[in-house]
Amino acid sequence: MNRCNLRNLGRKMNHAGVYLHIPFCRSRCSYCDFATGMYESGLAERYVNSLIEEVKDWGEVDNPAVVNTIYFGGGTPSLLMPAQIERILNAVRDRFQVLAGAEVTIELNPGDGGTSAVAKLETIRDFQQLGINRASFGAQTFDDRDLKQLGRTHSSDDITSTFYQLREAGFENINFDLIAGLPGQTLQGWQRNLTAALELRPEHLSLYLLDVHEGTPLADQIKRGLRPKPDDDLAAEMYLIMIDELSTAGYEHYEISNFCRPGFESRHNTKYWAGDPYYGFGCSAHSYDGARRRWSNERDAAAYAKLIETHKSPIVERTVLSGEDARSESIFLGLRLMRGFNLESYHARFGMDLLDQYDADIMRLRDAGLIEIDEGLMRLTKRGALLSNEVFAALA
Repeated sequence: MNRCNLRNLGRKMNHAGVYLHIPFCRSRCSYCDFATGMYESGLAERYVNSLIEEVKDWGEVDNPAVVNTIYFGGGTPSLLMPAQIERILNAVRDRFQVLAGAEVTIELNPGDGGTSAVAKLETIRDFQQLGINRASFGAQTFDDRDLKQLGRTHSSDDITSTFYQLREAGFENINFDLIAGLPGQTLQGWQRNLTAALELRPEHLSLYLLDVHEGTPLADQIKRGLRPKPDDDLAAEMYLIMIDELSTAGYEHYEISNFCRPGFESRHNTKYWAGDPYYGFGCSAHSYDGARRRWSNERDAAAYAKLIETHKSPIVERTVLSGEDARSESIFLGLRLMRGFNLESYHARFGMDLLDQYDADIMRLRDAGLIEIDEGLMRLTKRGALLSNEVFAALA
C-alpha cells in the first residue's frame, strides 16, 4: 500500500507524534541557539505543572488523536525527576490514544542524572520502567579538549559509561549525536570519533555538520578571532567519510544526517520529514496538523508558564500554508529522506508533474550527480546529500 495515499490537496493521515519540550540545562553549550535556560528546581516544578495543564486543555484537533511516538526533547529532559516525567506521561496518555508499542524517547546528557554512577543508573532505570524505550544523548565528540571548548560538562569517558548504563538499565534503542566540522577539528580527529562510536554500536547515530548560529557564544568567539572559522571543505570531506564508514559498518543512511541499524529509524523524527502530524507542548514547541496548519508556543519558559497559569493560550504564532508553501515544503522535507521522494504522490496531492515543472533544473541536477530518479522516486545521491541546500533551492 502506498503510504502517501493522497487525494486532491488532502491525504490520509498517519498516526501523530507528541513532542514535549523541557528547556533546562546544567550549562549552555557555546553553539546552542535552542530555547533553553539553567535548571532551577522551583521553576522546573512550575514548568512541569504548566506543561501538564497545556496537555490537559489542548484542543487543536477535533477528533481524539492517535499517537505512536512521544519525544521528550530540550534542553535536558533527564534533569527532571522520574516522578515529574511520570506525571507528564500520564497526562499525555489521558489526553491522547497512545498505541501499544509506541516509541517513547528521552534526551539526556552524559554525566547528568545523579551525583554518582549508582544514582544515575537508578534514574535511568526509573525512566525505563515508566515506558520510555529509546534514549538519545548528546555525545558531540569523544575529544575532551573539544568538549571543554564547546562548553560541555561531560568527558569522553562519560559518553561510554552513560551508554553502558543505558544498556544495563534495559535500553535496546540508543542514539547519540556527533558533530563534524568543529573549529580546529582534524580529519584524523573526526575519524577517531567515528571509530569510538562504531565500537559502541548504538542502534542510531545522528551526525551533523556544525552550523554556527548568530548570537551564540561560538559565533562571537569566531568573530573575535578566538576560535578558527570552520573549514567548509574539510567538513565536506568529513561528511563523505562518515557515509562510507557507517555504510560499511552496516548502518542505513536513511536521512541526510541520520543513520541507523536496520529497523531502528527514529519513528518520531521521521514524522517531520514525511509530513505526518505532530503536536508540541511546552515553551517554543512547534506543531503541525499534517495538512496545512502550523503553530508554535511562546519561547520563554517563565512567560510560557505565566500564560498557562492565567488560563491563556501559549500559542503565539499560527500559519496556514498556502498551496505553494505546502508544495514547496513537501519537496524539501521529502527529499531529506534518502529512500526518495514519491513523484506519483506529489502529482496526486498537487495535480502537478514535478518532472515537467522543473525539467531544466532536474536535468542540471542529474547531470551534476546530485539527484537520481528510479521507479517513480527522486532521491539525493551521496554528493547530493552533502549539497542538499543547492537541490532544495532549485526545486522548492
